[in-house]
Amino acid sequence: MVYDEKKVIIFDLWGTLLENGIFPSPSRQTKKIMGLFDLKFHEYIEIFEKAFMTKNFNNLKEAFDHVFKEMDVDPKDYNREERLIGLWNKNKLFVKPYQDTTEVLEELQTKYDLVLLSNSPFYTDEILAKFDLEKYFKKIYLSYETGYLKSETQSFEMVLNDLDVKAEDCLMVGDSIESDMHGARAVDIDGVLIDRRNKREFESKVLSLTELKDNLIEK
Repeated sequence: MVYDEKKVIIFDLWGTLLENGIFPSPSRQTKKIMGLFDLKFHEYIEIFEKAFMTKNFNNLKEAFDHVFKEMDVDPKDYNREERLIGLWNKNKLFVKPYQDTTEVLEELQTKYDLVLLSNSPFYTDEILAKFDLEKYFKKIYLSYETGYLKSETQSFEMVLNDLDVKAEDCLMVGDSIESDMHGARAVDIDGVLIDRRNKREFESKVLSLTELKDNLIEK
């Protein structure tokens, strides 16, 4: 069973522990604002997150100047830069933990080592501090600091090496099949998909963090 004999639970952040402050997600709205209609979402998101979430920028304007350059998009067309800065500022303002996030982390940290591994922009530390989430994690890996996305095996290998654990000791929990589940599987880490809307097919999934906790605590 996917839950058996685990010592380390690796959590994604956005869409897993934190609910985005806007809907659709800022990444999906960014694709539309940038006019990238010819790219499939999985193609776009890899390029966008590599540009936006693997460097430590001073502010959103600096971040999007880099994104526009990397993706060869004119920031002045359709007032794109101003709209995107407003969009991401709004998301930052209204983001919040899911209702069951803190309760689940509180309980699971008594039984497991918890790790945060997230494709995240430069301001994520402010969000973690705002909701006092750092205290639950033994280690925190944010892509803007590490330089690696979860789709890159180095991100998961860092966790295994730093904690001196084997892949079979770990469980990845996230809301993305592509980056969370496939990323973990690439280094033989089991994954559980969190699918709150129950819209996706995956062999190991839960509909809430509470369901995840109940499955783990039973073991």
